[in-house]
Amino acid sequence: MKIYTRGGDKGITSLLGGTRVPKNHPKLEACGTLDEVISWTGLIRDQDILNKKSEVLQLVQDRLMTASAILASEQPGNENIPHLAETDVQLLEQEIDLLETDLPAIRSFILPGGHTVSSYCHIARSVCRRAERLIIPFIKEHEQMALLLIFLNRMSDFFFVLARYVLKISGAEEINWNA
Repeated sequence: MKIYTRGGDKGITSLLGGTRVPKNHPKLEACGTLDEVISWTGLIRDQDILNKKSEVLQLVQDRLMTASAILASEQPGNENIPHLAETDVQLLEQEIDLLETDLPAIRSFILPGGHTVSSYCHIARSVCRRAERLIIPFIKEHEQMALLLIFLNRMSDFFFVLARYVLKISGAEEINWNA
């Protein structure tokens, strides 16, 4: 099978379900943003400092791919489309709680930086926030879209805490914003 189909050469592609839409369709803008988060997650997962979190980060990528499929679907509740579940949100919450165990309380806004991998996590967090904003118009389409928004909100929290965790395990200092 060839990777190219030439079907999108004129700026048109298909949603899952077959409807042809322009490549700048709002759903595809959101899918593209999720693709960025998936890619940043892969880069983060590949860093030696997070070897212990590799499995969790691969699961995060899997769930983000599911989120993208839901978003790209004409019918998000279709049984042929993968689904998110409350357990996906709970998994993120459990991982956040685990990561936060040894982190100091936040007393200020934190500036990204201090360690390259922590900065990657902050980029993933901010791209995830953009995806949240792009998904808002679709949340009334189906309950999966509403759950997708909750999932992405928790995902951005996960990346924020992971950034702090990286600073902690690397011995780097958090950079507080002093307003």
